[in-house]
Amino acid sequence: MSLYRNSAWFLKGVTEFTRNAYLAASKHFVEKDLEVSMAGRSYMITGANSGIGKATAMAIAKRGGTVHMVCRNKDKAEEARADIVKETGNKEIFVHILDLSETRKVWEFAEAFKRKYKALNVLINNAGSIMSQRDVNAEGLEKSFATNVLAVYILTKSLIPLLEKSPEPRVITVTSGGMLVQKLRTGNLQSERGRYDGTLVYAQHKRQQVVMTEQFAINHTNIHFSVMHPGWVDTPAVANAMPDFHQSMKESLRTPDQGADTSVWLAVSEAAAAKPSGRFYQDRKTVSTHLPLAWTRSSALEEQKFMSLLEELAKTLQPH
Repeated sequence: MSLYRNSAWFLKGVTEFTRNAYLAASKHFVEKDLEVSMAGRSYMITGANSGIGKATAMAIAKRGGTVHMVCRNKDKAEEARADIVKETGNKEIFVHILDLSETRKVWEFAEAFKRKYKALNVLINNAGSIMSQRDVNAEGLEKSFATNVLAVYILTKSLIPLLEKSPEPRVITVTSGGMLVQKLRTGNLQSERGRYDGTLVYAQHKRQQVVMTEQFAINHTNIHFSVMHPGWVDTPAVANAMPDFHQSMKESLRTPDQGADTSVWLAVSEAAAAKPSGRFYQDRKTVSTHLPLAWTRSSALEEQKFMSLLEELAKTLQPH
């Protein structure tokens, strides 16, 4: 990663990703965009028991939506569900226990969900994982790749038929501004070569999510796809994975509600659905997926190759 990319990214971050940047941007928000009832619509949110995911679930529950919380930890998920029900009075909140790093179980969950439920209007791929050291799952896949990339691919791909049967379907993926310093790489998906740096691996995965969203939008035109950056947010995940950054920037970090705002806007507003599919959002606006002069663009051929690699990998692990 070049010094220029790092510097340009940090400068962009302190001017656009902080709490003050959100407060400045929010002055231009159209508040009636979120003054909507979601009664009768269903939402699946991964990583919904804390941070941005919980804030997103809370906001949708307040508007009457049915929420399917997909979480790894049962106790934390049930505690979060109780909080949401108590706060909103909405009892249509369902907990599903799934570890997204366990690839075959992701397939099994998605297929079982399709059999049990007749509709899903919105899928929000919110869960993410930053590893401090390389580890593999039962299938031999690097765990953060399995969680951040392959699980998002499989969950989205498997649920597309259900989404397509439902009114006004949308898929939103929560990415990170860290992806701006990364160019798509298809040659080391499992992070087997070179020194393992969990933060850089995570940033690469977030670039891969952006490419995935763009490609899904091209191939499934009756679903509205989007990817969003929540800004720099004060969440347990950030505190645990990047303690130095969290400590030094703590006073400037956004609240989980502020971080969730664009995700909620993309999930519920008519204004968001009117925008072109496959775009990248920050503070309710479409923004570029590349820094100027950062050499992070990839060819259409490279992006198609990436999608083919995901499809092959997903198929080999699909239960029969």
